[in-house]
Amino acid sequence: MAVKVYIVYYSMYGHVEKLAEEIKKGAASVEGVEAKLWQVPETLPEEVLGKMSAPPKSDVPIISPNELAEADGFIFGFPTRFGMMAAQFKAFLDATGGLWRTQQLAGKPAGIFYSTGSQGGGQETTALTAITQLVHHGMIFVPIGYTFGAGMFEMEKVKGGSPYGAGTFAGDGSRQPSELELEQAFHQGKYIAAITKKLKAPN
Repeated sequence: MAVKVYIVYYSMYGHVEKLAEEIKKGAASVEGVEAKLWQVPETLPEEVLGKMSAPPKSDVPIISPNELAEADGFIFGFPTRFGMMAAQFKAFLDATGGLWRTQQLAGKPAGIFYSTGSQGGGQETTALTAITQLVHHGMIFVPIGYTFGAGMFEMEKVKGGSPYGAGTFAGDGSRQPSELELEQAFHQGKYIAAITKKLKAPN
């Protein structure tokens, strides 16, 4: 049976979604891994989203909390809001109480990726504060560390991401993920998928 890696994300303006698509490619490049994209439900009404100039959502399916139990590993993505995950993603995790009671996510590996508006906008604090969600479920946090190699030390170009996971800077919203940021996202998908596969391997 294929190892299932779910890339679950919230994206308001598309930056996180672009990273998610690349992460899926990286995860799917690992033999025996089935990677699937999911969006969490939107919590804001259409009227408010319109005032925020948010584009329509893509056709990536919306996940329900119970569907998380089907996966062997996860990579969770979200934009930052004041140094923490966006409320839409937090609302989704708040609805996973049933999975917590039955410990259905315990022992499963999970990574994190994110988007911030600026270089000091929470690339590390967003990941740090998100780890608490994984801890209470007993999930195993998988950082990418410095496994991306020289790309982690790029100083001439603006680059999001950190040892915690892939990331991008949205700026005023017009900046899109760079080639280097997308390469890091691909690497994260491949790296976490490989670890998920190892953990699921029969002893």
